Amino acid sequence: MRAILITNNEDQYQASLENVGQEQLPDGDVTVNVQWSGYNFKDGLALTGKAPVVRRFPMVPGIDLAGVVEVSEDSRYQPGDHVFLNGWGVGEKHWGGYAEKCRVKADWLLTLPAGMTLKQTMAIGTAGYTAMLCVLALEKNNVTPDKGEILVTGATGGVGSIAIALLSKLGYDVVAVTGQAENHDYLKTLGASEILHRDEFASQGKPLAKERWAGAVDVVGSHTLANICASTRYGGTVTACGLAGGMELPATVAPFILRGVTLVGIDSVMCPMSQRQAAWHRLATDLDLEKLEMMTHQIQLDHVIDFAKNGLSNQQPGKTVVQVQG
Repeated sequence: MRAILITNNEDQYQASLENVGQEQLPDGDVTVNVQWSGYNFKDGLALTGKAPVVRRFPMVPGIDLAGVVEVSEDSRYQPGDHVFLNGWGVGEKHWGGYAEKCRVKADWLLTLPAGMTLKQTMAIGTAGYTAMLCVLALEKNNVTPDKGEILVTGATGGVGSIAIALLSKLGYDVVAVTGQAENHDYLKTLGASEILHRDEFASQGKPLAKERWAGAVDVVGSHTLANICASTRYGGTVTACGLAGGMELPATVAPFILRGVTLVGIDSVMCPMSQRQAAWHRLATDLDLEKLEMMTHQIQLDHVIDFAKNGLSNQQPGKTVVQVQG
């Protein structure tokens, strides 16, 4: 089978497209004939070695995969079933989706939602599923559309793009944050009512700022997250799901103890299956698939390594899917 293999021999980190024997597949209950995968920020870090995403070597990266069951030792899945997977350490500790076949635990798989294709599940991928988890957290904390504006950072990325599309369809007033002026029209088409430059949030601000946001979806962290919390309205909720700007949080407790702001951490990797199923059920009903098509770009497995090395995902908005076979 063809697979992208990451090795790290004597500190020589390398990703290459190889022909790999299927006998090398790791243990698991279900073997999937992989049709599609996705390209995520974390996949780019794994492929380039810019962050210690990969925990074991050699590793097949790709934190998402979708395909057809080939062999199953679990009664829940039969050959021919259409399935997909997000997270669970796949592409980090367990061989992932950038290969023509993958063997995984049955407990990690989801069945294809009604009315959705395998390609669409990967166009949504971990990024879109994470965005939906953020929306569910806002709803759980009673942040309804009438409460005020919702801020979305990293707006042209996968999480941001799908968060804007979801929130706007649900009736929220969405304000997008980006550093890419050329993509303002794209963000307005997704449903953003206003667009702010990321520099407004990037440096250290006051412990408390003027109240504005009823809620937020943040993928940046660091000063951006601290400034969002400082300007969130009384009783508002901020969801944190990324660290593109850094892992630190240079904030004070002021927003939390003086305004009752809630900071919710969103984990998509080990999220319980019940929450995953709820998120994907909502994605199947609440995401405008025409907007998803508009924000989706496609590359072949052969092009993934160069795509990561050249940082091409930062040059175009939306989501990138990887056609593994075909």
